Amino acid sequence: MERENQKLVDLFEEWLEARRYSFNTIKTYTEAIKVFISYFKDKHPSEITDKDILHFNYYYILRKGYSASYQNQVISAIKLFYLKVENRYISIENIERPKKYRPLPKVIPKDIIQKMLTSIPNFKHKTALTLIYACGLRRSELINLQLKDLDSKRLTITIKNGKGQKDRVLPVSEKIMNLIIKYYRVYRPIKFLIEGQLKGESYSETSLEKIFHKYLCKVYKNHKFTLHSLRHSYATHLLESGVSLRYIQVLLGHKSSKTTEIYTHVSMTGLQNIKNPTDDFDL
Repeated sequence: MERENQKLVDLFEEWLEARRYSFNTIKTYTEAIKVFISYFKDKHPSEITDKDILHFNYYYILRKGYSASYQNQVISAIKLFYLKVENRYISIENIERPKKYRPLPKVIPKDIIQKMLTSIPNFKHKTALTLIYACGLRRSELINLQLKDLDSKRLTITIKNGKGQKDRVLPVSEKIMNLIIKYYRVYRPIKFLIEGQLKGESYSETSLEKIFHKYLCKVYKNHKFTLHSLRHSYATHLLESGVSLRYIQVLLGHKSSKTTEIYTHVSMTGLQNIKNPTDDFDL
């Protein structure tokens, strides 16, 4: 039974890879299915009923206090697994799914980002973090950026297979392209723009996060930002400088404009010009 179940998980993983799901999604979904199948170790997946899934959702996920995002990921994985591997539709609508909590993006002040980037002594680190902010890149997009994706004549970089398996072309300024060229001449990468210790290998995600915290902490003590905050800051600063939401949506690679609209809730442009009722008080 265990070996047969593993074959089903492998089939699911192969299907996800064939559809070019991201590495993180493949890992999350396959791990979720492994947990789900092992929970019903005495049953073959084909024997698991909708009622069993409801039981799993309540007694395994909810009772153990797992997060709402984890719950949604597991349920989505189960639905996809049964649809593509078992050729069976699961009535997900009957399963209690939490509404996604969408916290407002955390935005780093522009002057703080400037202080951080200009104070970085390691030129590879400076280039990596500058590109994330200057182009609004996701961490994975920078790590997977290859030399062949750069066009110094057109002043563009191409992000391939981004979130949602989409490509997009981003404009870069002459200043940023000159920074990239200078970096290339110093480090001579052979495949990826930002490579790890070994030539031809991509940079580590955890290392990228670590250098962000290292340099930001030097100019902003006890901060609660993440590396992804640079992308949020890029979008918000563009909005505050007058760039339309439509352009920002394209630059970020958002499928829906509703995703981009979240930045209107953190931008202070316009709101700061509203006269407060207490302004006329002699306090």
